[in-house]
Amino acid sequence: MDSTPSPSSSSPFELVSSALGRYVPHGATSAATASADAQGDRSAAPPVPDDPEGGRHDQILGVVNLDKELRITRRNLDAAVFTGLDAGSGTPFADLLPPGDVPTVTRRLRQVLEIGEAHVARIQRLRRSDGSELVVSMSILPAAAPQEGLTVSLIAMAKRLHLYAAETAIGTSLDIGETAQSLAESLLAWGDVAAVDLDFAVWTGEGVTEQSQGRIRLRRAALVPERVWPEGYVTPGGDLPSDASRLLAQAVRRDDAPQAIVIPDRQAVERLLGSPRVIRALVPGDRSASVACIPLVLDGTPPVVLGVAEVWRRADRPFHDSELFDLQELVARTAHHVDLARQHHREHTQVLALQRRLLPRTGGHTIEFASVYQPATPDSAGVGGDWVNSFPLPDGRTALVVGDVVGHGLGAAATMGQLSMEARALLSAGLAPDEVLEHLDETVSLLDDADSGLAAGYSALGSTCCIALYDPVGHDVALASAGHLPPVLVLPDGRAAPLPLPPHPGLGAEFALREPFDVHTFAAPPGSVLALYTDGLVEDPALSIDEGIGRLAEAVSAVHPWDTLQQAARHVVSTLAPVRQRDDVTLLLARMIGYRKEDTATWRLPARSDAPARAREHVGALLRRWRARGATRDDVTLLVSELVTNAVRFAAGPVTVRLIRTGHGLLCEVGDAGNGRPRLSAGGLLDDGGRGLHIVHRLTTRWGVRWTDTGKVVWAEVAR
Repeated sequence: MDSTPSPSSSSPFELVSSALGRYVPHGATSAATASADAQGDRSAAPPVPDDPEGGRHDQILGVVNLDKELRITRRNLDAAVFTGLDAGSGTPFADLLPPGDVPTVTRRLRQVLEIGEAHVARIQRLRRSDGSELVVSMSILPAAAPQEGLTVSLIAMAKRLHLYAAETAIGTSLDIGETAQSLAESLLAWGDVAAVDLDFAVWTGEGVTEQSQGRIRLRRAALVPERVWPEGYVTPGGDLPSDASRLLAQAVRRDDAPQAIVIPDRQAVERLLGSPRVIRALVPGDRSASVACIPLVLDGTPPVVLGVAEVWRRADRPFHDSELFDLQELVARTAHHVDLARQHHREHTQVLALQRRLLPRTGGHTIEFASVYQPATPDSAGVGGDWVNSFPLPDGRTALVVGDVVGHGLGAAATMGQLSMEARALLSAGLAPDEVLEHLDETVSLLDDADSGLAAGYSALGSTCCIALYDPVGHDVALASAGHLPPVLVLPDGRAAPLPLPPHPGLGAEFALREPFDVHTFAAPPGSVLALYTDGLVEDPALSIDEGIGRLAEAVSAVHPWDTLQQAARHVVSTLAPVRQRDDVTLLLARMIGYRKEDTATWRLPARSDAPARAREHVGALLRRWRARGATRDDVTLLVSELVTNAVRFAAGPVTVRLIRTGHGLLCEVGDAGNGRPRLSAGGLLDDGGRGLHIVHRLTTRWGVRWTDTGKVVWAEVAR
């Protein structure tokens, strides 16, 4: 090929080929041969040399021209390093690529064709006809006229440049498998097959320590290239036989120090491995003759081996000392990335376990609920602070709580656990939702105080929380929110919409920005479905947040009354959120059931001296209709009488008595307008003061107080 372009030859192919002419060494393929090859004479390609990369390092430039169908029309691949690439005229460029890279590279080629903008310096692997691979820096250049297609320039990666590029690529993921895969792909530049085997403790996230050689256990983390492997050969995800693990550990640990070794030929490999089963597990095929084993070592005293990387070659390509040095340098540079992925995995697992522990377990007689938690992808910033909880309150109501703590990782998880448990304790103690949020607001502010020790490196300011209390008797929901996205309520007739809540800055806001926590009450008839969620479920870069919430409302409204709620929750999440997500996804669906009208009764009595007698009369008649046992009737009648007597004696205003027949007993409630908290004194039944509460304590399985806008309610539960 004439290396001097004519004035009209200004295509990228001609320009690059002109530059190549200055770098083709003496003894390389002649211009005539190159010209013939450009016309597609693939039979003229010489055999693969013993060491195609062992010559001068400046023999690294090549170029091919593609038509609009991405087929090769011309080529100039005279440098020895490109020998073995089956790149004759008419060959699809995709045939030179590993199968897994075809979609991505094809998409980039077509983008350059359509847009006309060059794509420069992509690190890419090419397949030789013998199955080996070549690492190149590939640039895609548009032709002067669209009908002329594309020009692809190829620069075979020099070893030092490859080391830098490989280290940069390996450090981009916090996933153990992806990190190991990147390392194996980088090692393939030195051989025909590369594998990475990691200590099992790395996979579990445990601390890797010095352990006896008899206990070591290796699991294959990565293997390249992709191909059909011999039967019995260990592929990614498989555990190496114990004999193989022990032999590899012994091979790289000599004189009590981890060292790289080379087993030079097939006879030495078989002699070292011994067992045919171990040979089948470790040797990738009959053509593989020599192997370099390089330990992944964490510096320390003593050094700790995380695993072993193996690079296999054919018999005609022995390892040189300089190559072994490069392999050791690459593995040494990237071993800490594997350990970072291990630590991230351990933290991810711990936080995920805490998240799972907070998820609701089962529903009750008055409400059915289901939850889905989908964590962020392992290589993201870490598991976030999303949490949901649902639990029955002692007074018969059910609490539904959802929160989103700012940040990711262990700091967010610790705050999440603290806020979740604090909310549960306060709600169980009878506090209203707005009062609980006030306490959580104070907690977040205290956690951000420098004196607490948590301010260095983490802040929970701006976290959000929403609390809903379902009353199965009144069939309503009392809701309070601190900056959280509004729940979606689906009525029995299928109408669905987010509940209207005023905006709020969230927990821990500055004093000047703080807004009061209001309680909003909404009707929730039996059959209604309430959806509480975090922003990961509805956020989409292509949609506004209101549109995302609208999509959620539409998906939840499609839940049929006969559908299993857990299956419905999974379907909603799979519809709205992809599997691989950069933020946590949390959804809680609650289907309201409530009590039947015939299972409850309410009386409103004036606060007069005859109120206890009237209460006993009403309760006795109701229990006879409910066919309660005689002992139960006596206990409940006495209980209600004592509670009403205390209300008349110590409180003001009318007295409300409510009796509820639950699945496992009877729930008695007496409400009044007083704000004093009944306390059980140390006195006995014969003491004049406090006798009523002692009777309540003896007759019930549990009792307590909850506060209302107009006073308080004393509740007590009696077993049937």
